[in-house]
Amino acid sequence: MLNVQEQFGQIDIYLFDQILRGNILPGMRILDAGCGYGRNLVHLLREGCEVFALDADPAAVEHVRQLSASLETGLPSENFQTGRIDRMPFPDAFTDVVLCNAVLHFAKDEEHFEAMLTELWRTVKPGGLLFCRLGSRIGMNFEKIRENIYRTGDGSEWFLVDEAMLLAQTAKRNAVLVDPLKTTIVQDYRCMTTWVLRKRYA
Repeated sequence: MLNVQEQFGQIDIYLFDQILRGNILPGMRILDAGCGYGRNLVHLLREGCEVFALDADPAAVEHVRQLSASLETGLPSENFQTGRIDRMPFPDAFTDVVLCNAVLHFAKDEEHFEAMLTELWRTVKPGGLLFCRLGSRIGMNFEKIRENIYRTGDGSEWFLVDEAMLLAQTAKRNAVLVDPLKTTIVQDYRCMTTWVLRKRYA
């Protein structure tokens, strides 16, 4: 019998919460946009989800491809692709759940942020879920570098949203906010906000 770490890997705790509450279920089609080395995919691959993944780093994509193979999922290797979130190679209304964890704060500016978010939302089916976890300035002040770009505690320059921006984006897409915005403050370093939307049926 697998222990918890073997079953779930290094999964984001807020994504784990969505799984526990039944918002993400075995057998769903999942797209991890900005998958990295697949830390959020171990459980989903084990549970028979139809997983697709995209990342700009070919080595990360290959790692996820090998992870899928090692778990004997039977998923085709082409489910795991190298590419950009603002130009994703997936059809409209493609997936039950889109994950975008710790990616959107790397937007170069508001136009880039909007382009990535538009692509993420485009691929979500009606009734489907968009799970985002991203840097914000909800709860901390940061040095402003230029419009929407701030310096975090480790010296990184991130595109940081605030509550008003996220609620405006929610309204713009006529989306349902699944949970209130939840922000974790890492002392003197950063704020990470969890933003979960459900796409309405037409």
